[in-house]
Amino acid sequence: MRESEWQSRPFVQELRHNQTPAEKVLWQDLRARRLAGFKFRRQHPIDCFIVDFACLSENLAIEIDGSTHLSDEAKAYDTQRTDYLNKLGWHIMRFSNHDIHTGTDGVIEAIYLWLKGEELAAPPSERFAPTSPFKGGGCP
Repeated sequence: MRESEWQSRPFVQELRHNQTPAEKVLWQDLRARRLAGFKFRRQHPIDCFIVDFACLSENLAIEIDGSTHLSDEAKAYDTQRTDYLNKLGWHIMRFSNHDIHTGTDGVIEAIYLWLKGEELAAPPSERFAPTSPFKGGGCP
């Protein structure tokens, strides 16, 4: 186990116990291999960051972004964080709380199509927002 993962374990456990309403909704569709047999983890550490959901077999991270992450500063941070995770070989999908609450089926379809190597005819609009990172490791 990497040091950054070990050090973040209490924080990860706290995040799992204090999921946002949108995370709870999406988790019901991702847990227990409910999405086409793919295994997802919630609040999973990747290097010095913690992503909302991760499918390790496909290197897919899913982020649920709230309204507090719409500032220019948050957008810039998101871009830097996404670039860093992409360099580690991860693909990041972002959805807003609104997407989850008003169109969960569309979000699940987008994730499913990506997992199957297909693209949506009309991809969801670009999302912005990070989850709280664990500072440490070799992160920017």
